[in-house]
Amino acid sequence: MTEIRVPKLNNNDTVYLLVEWAAKDGQTVRAGEPLVVLETSKAAEELVAEEDGTLLCLLEAGAECAPGQVIARLLADGEAPPSPAAEHGASPATPDHEVVVTAPALRLMDERGISMEQVRALGRKVVRRADLESLNATWAGPGNPVSVTPPTIDPGRASGPSASRTASRGSGPAASRTAPEDSGLIEPSRAQRRVAEVVEESHRDIPSAFTVMRVDVTDALGFARQETRRLRVLIGLPELLVRATGRLLDRFPLCFATPVDGRRARRAVSAEVGVTVDVGGGMFVPVVRDAGRRPLGEIAGDLTRFRRAALDGTFRERDLQGGNIMLTLHTDAAVVMAVPVVFPGQTCALSLAAPRPEVVETRDGGFAVRKVILLGLAYDHRFVNGRDSAEFLGALRTALESPGDGVSER
Repeated sequence: MTEIRVPKLNNNDTVYLLVEWAAKDGQTVRAGEPLVVLETSKAAEELVAEEDGTLLCLLEAGAECAPGQVIARLLADGEAPPSPAAEHGASPATPDHEVVVTAPALRLMDERGISMEQVRALGRKVVRRADLESLNATWAGPGNPVSVTPPTIDPGRASGPSASRTASRGSGPAASRTAPEDSGLIEPSRAQRRVAEVVEESHRDIPSAFTVMRVDVTDALGFARQETRRLRVLIGLPELLVRATGRLLDRFPLCFATPVDGRRARRAVSAEVGVTVDVGGGMFVPVVRDAGRRPLGEIAGDLTRFRRAALDGTFRERDLQGGNIMLTLHTDAAVVMAVPVVFPGQTCALSLAAPRPEVVETRDGGFAVRKVILLGLAYDHRFVNGRDSAEFLGALRTALESPGDGVSER
């Protein structure tokens, strides 16, 4: 018998969502075939069978699971299944001769305040989550019948954990006349809650500063159009900036380093540039690998693939891991400047706003219109100073104002 454990998919989440089983409980599967889809706060991952066997699912679709948790078992040919309690991921909540409560059922008990007396009153040896769905936190005392009154939920509110918690505070006529305490509250998506955690950690632990520089991108925009036609892949300022950023690794190692503590940082081997992508379904930061040594066309191909993955919801955790500097994109024409958050584990974050026209005087006394951007750099002040940030931005400005360097790349 082989245990199927939840792998550590990222360093950000402590729990994942079991979206669906790709194979059915009791089905014979072959090595390499998909078993289950897990969802983190940012991406979905498919686990495959490492060997042949018969699948025994221990967790229901829609349940949460933690890294290291056993969610299934694979039985070899002719192998007998384990006890019913083990088959369903049960963990004894009371002595074995009384009742066994599965892990999902234990979580529901905690959410609703369901007592063990209520659970024992069901008269089941193995209690699963479904057995407890109709229970609330009311218990009349030892020897009295258990209350199985369905929770009262405001029909105008969506169901879910918050609704269950509200319902458990009471039901009946008195409760129906009183508005729930949390009515009107909006709960962000799982992805946005993860963003909130990162922002809180960043503001708590990183003493950040910010520098912004004006950059003339008139020539860069013309060069991007030219390269789009030549390489037959979309080239824009983000692609040019990712390439230029990657090439600064050796010159500005601390801008790509990983802090070890408040005084030391580990040097990066390659420039791994994370780029924000938000098409309305949440913000993602996929990573362009080894941006300093790859040609412009490959970088553009990566960014195109990232935009498609954001639309389709097909990101994998490996797309989102390993960045050592971030580029945040702010494409709304009305946004002229943005201050990015420095990700925990990084020292710098760039921000690119949309180009805007600027009228300038020419040498002959006339006037011309050029396109400019405000390019910003937020940085961990423990490792990067204002002078360093100005030099870093100045190097990027030079690269964008002379975009033809490396034009022969494919």
